Amino acid sequence: MLVIKNRLHLLSLLIFCCFLGGMTLHSCKDNSNASSGETEKSQTEETASTETDSTSKTILFFGDSLTAGYGLEDPDDAFPGLIQDRIDSLGLDYTVINAGLSGETTAGGRNRLEWVLEPDVDIFVLELGANDGLRGVNVAETRENLQWMIDQVKIEAPEAKIVLVGMQLPPNLGTEYTRDFKELFPDLAEENNITLVPFLLENVGGVARLNQNDGIHPTAEGHKLVAENVWPILESLLNE
Repeated sequence: MLVIKNRLHLLSLLIFCCFLGGMTLHSCKDNSNASSGETEKSQTEETASTETDSTSKTILFFGDSLTAGYGLEDPDDAFPGLIQDRIDSLGLDYTVINAGLSGETTAGGRNRLEWVLEPDVDIFVLELGANDGLRGVNVAETRENLQWMIDQVKIEAPEAKIVLVGMQLPPNLGTEYTRDFKELFPDLAEENNITLVPFLLENVGGVARLNQNDGIHPTAEGHKLVAENVWPILESLLNE
């Protein structure tokens, strides 16, 4: 009888030990899962942080054939592409988007703006108006369209810095018209408190060797000088 009791006691003790071991194993497994979950969460947060830190800022060039690089063998030889090269050489975290369209007027740009404008644009460069001038569009109409686009950028991308690119016309279009057209750009820049590139084609316009056969569109060499006209203005914004 004593032997049976002893055996029952040993059996109960064995069952209790097995149960205790199972509980310990389960507890370790739960802790391991929790630790694994915390590790995965940490890795996910770190990845998200890295992706945010590595996201480039954006410079959007919105313009006509001068921005698009009309007539060039390689569109990257247009001044926006050269600006990107300069940015890359300095190790700055900016990506240039060339949204130039040959033949674009301010009226056309007004209709197209919503298709290219993103709320996360950091710098918006507005280069339109030359085709208006060459077609003799009323300066008041050109002004209205440019003002509308400036207002739209401020609404859709309120954090964006806006750069207005100035343009001038050949004197054969009439003294009064060319004067009013030239003054349009600095007036708008002042009224809207935005940055101005005084004249995109400074030292390029009218220089035969720097322009294509049409006498209007710069060659690849001409675009290098155009980029030099734009870069100091952009650089001041990047340094801010």
